[in-house]
Amino acid sequence: MNKTDRLLAIVLELQGRKVVRAEDLAALFETSVRTIYRDIQAISEAGVPIIGTTGTGYSLMEGYFLPPISFTIEEAVTLLIGTDFIELRFDDDYRDRAKAARRKIEATLSDGVRNESSRIRKALRLLAPGRQEALSNERDNLDKIRRAILDGLKIRFHYLKKNTDSTGNHHSDRTVAPYGLVLVEGSWMLVAYCDIRHDIRHFRLARMTELVELEERFELPVHFDLREYTPPDDRHLRVHLRFNHDLADKVKESNYHYIEEMKEHQAGLDVVLRVRQLDELMQWVLGWGAGVIVLEPESFRNKIREEARKISERY
Repeated sequence: MNKTDRLLAIVLELQGRKVVRAEDLAALFETSVRTIYRDIQAISEAGVPIIGTTGTGYSLMEGYFLPPISFTIEEAVTLLIGTDFIELRFDDDYRDRAKAARRKIEATLSDGVRNESSRIRKALRLLAPGRQEALSNERDNLDKIRRAILDGLKIRFHYLKKNTDSTGNHHSDRTVAPYGLVLVEGSWMLVAYCDIRHDIRHFRLARMTELVELEERFELPVHFDLREYTPPDDRHLRVHLRFNHDLADKVKESNYHYIEEMKEHQAGLDVVLRVRQLDELMQWVLGWGAGVIVLEPESFRNKIREEARKISERY
C-alpha cells in the first residue's frame, strides 16, 4: 500500500471508530508506529481535524465527515454486484433500497469507470433459485422476521419439519425469540431461542407458515454474537461410500454439505460423510444409482438394499 492510499485508509479508520491507537494502526497497515505519527501529522496538515490524546489514541473531531471519494473499477463492480445479490435474495424493502443504492453509486462514478464497470457486469450474472413459490414465501417471512428482530419482539409460526423416515412430515407451532438470520447454501435460516425446547434452534424460512409478530418483547443475551455463533455439531454417524470413476467429477462438483473426506484411487472415489440420521442420505445415495456402493455401516447397506428391492417391485 502506497502512502496516499494509507493516509486515506487511516482517515476511514478514524471515521469508523471513536478512538484508534497508533500501535493498532501500525499493526493494521504493517508499518512502524513512527510512520503512523508522520502520517497523522500529514493528515492534520491537509486540514483533517484529528484530536490526539496521550495514552488513549487519535479520534476525529465530532461532526467531521470525509468528502465523497472515488471508486476504482473493481470497487464499483463489487458494490454493484452486492446490490444485485440483495435484489435476488432479500425482501422487497431491501430490494428497493438496493436499487436506490445502485443509482447513487453509479451517480458518483466517472464516465470511464461507469462504462468499464458496466461492461464487466454484463459478463457476470446471478441467477435466482428455481423454487419461485418457496422463494416468495421465504421473502415474505424474511421481511417479517427482520422487522421483529429490529423491534425486539417474539414471533409465532407454524413449522413443517420434513422427516426422512417413514413417519412422514411433522407439523408444530413455535414461539421463538428471533436472534438472527443466516443465508446457508442458498436458503435463509432463522437462529432463534425456542420457548418449547428452551434452547437455541434453527428454522428454514421456506418451511414457515402463518408467521405473526407478537407483542411479547425479548432481549438478546449479552454474550450472543451471531458472527461468532457456532451451532453444536451433532452429526455423529459416519458413512463410507465408494463411487465409480465415471462419477467422480460429478460427486466432487456436487459440494454436498455432509461430505467430509474424498480420496480417489484405483478402485474408485471413496467419500466419507457424517450425518445425524442415516435416512438423511437415502435419497442422495439412491440418486447415483448403481454407480455407488455403501461400504459402511452395514445397517445403511441394508437400508439401501431394502429400498432398491421396493423400487424393483414397483417396476
